[in-house]
Amino acid sequence: MKQDRTIVIRPSRETDVDAMLAIYHRHIRRGIDAGVDDSDTPQPEELRQRRKNLKDRRFPHVVAIEGEKVVGYAYVVLFRKRPAYRYTVKHSIYVHHDHIGQGIGSLLMRGLIDACAAAGFRRMIGYIAADNVASLALHERFGFVRVGLLPGVAHRYDRWADSVMVQRSLASGSTTPPPPPPLSTR
Repeated sequence: MKQDRTIVIRPSRETDVDAMLAIYHRHIRRGIDAGVDDSDTPQPEELRQRRKNLKDRRFPHVVAIEGEKVVGYAYVVLFRKRPAYRYTVKHSIYVHHDHIGQGIGSLLMRGLIDACAAAGFRRMIGYIAADNVASLALHERFGFVRVGLLPGVAHRYDRWADSVMVQRSLASGSTTPPPPPPLSTR
């Protein structure tokens, strides 16, 4: 990474959607997840709506910006929809192909972890292609531990591929009880 380079991590904006979609489509077509049918990838308006829904529900959705250019993005969704899982999120990180290996993933990961902890989440989970060595190493550096192997759950490049499930604690994790629900929901 160049020393004079400034990367800013900030909440995503609606104006970032087209750049995020371009990054996502490149990953699906040529990245580690290539070899899958991308006919179901979101269209710009769908992604705008998803982003708005996440923001309305206070789920972190951040971008990495260099100058005015989006060079990566990351977000979380609920791990499961049932109320018992409301303190656990599943994350995704995507880096522009011209910026892979330059520390963008680390900046996004730090920003996402900090935002999730501040929002009161207690666990963060990820699913990583078992052959994505760089992503597995990134997660390990940030304290994620491997908690499961999901053999043959993806089909790409005309073969079955494994996924690795990782997780890490946020804030006090599961060592203390969650805060009481607001009075209006009791």
